[in-house]
Parts: sequence; C-alpha cells; structure tokens
Amino acid sequence: MSGPPAFLAAAGVTEAQLSAYLRSPEPQVRSQWQALVLREARYEEVWRYLTLEDILTGWPRLERHLGTKREPWLLLLEGWREDGLIP
Repeated sequence: MSGPPAFLAAAGVTEAQLSAYLRSPEPQVRSQWQALVLREARYEEVWRYLTLEDILTGWPRLERHLGTKREPWLLLLEGWREDGLIP
C-alpha cells in the first residue's frame, strides 16, 4: 500500500493541499510549490505532480527556488533539447 510521499510530510502539506497550490492562479505560489516538488520529490514522484509543460512554462519563475537541484534539472532539460525531445 502506498501512501503520500515523504516529502509532503516534511513540507507539512497533504496531497490535496499540494494539488491546490500547484493549481493556484498566482504564478509565484505555483512556482514555489513546483520547485518544492523538483527539489524534494524522487524523480519518479515528480511526474505524479508535474508535467513537462508545467516545468518548461514555469522555469523562469521556479528555477530560482531550486537551490542545488537547479543544475541537475537544467542539465536534464538541456539534454532533452539536444536530443530533440523538447523544443
């Protein structure tokens, strides 16, 4: 039986709360919570909460919230671009 990921408990939010934050009409709120997912979730968990489009469209706002996880995500996105997987 799988429950919510550990990073949610550490952040003090439920999946329902996270989902609401990720749909917030406020771009700053969305970007902070998207960044939390990219920083704290395991790679496989990221795709449970975010789409590639979420990441690409939010990147200018969310990258500054990524800390040490910024570089790995940037390298991944650049690699996908070089491979022609994303524009």
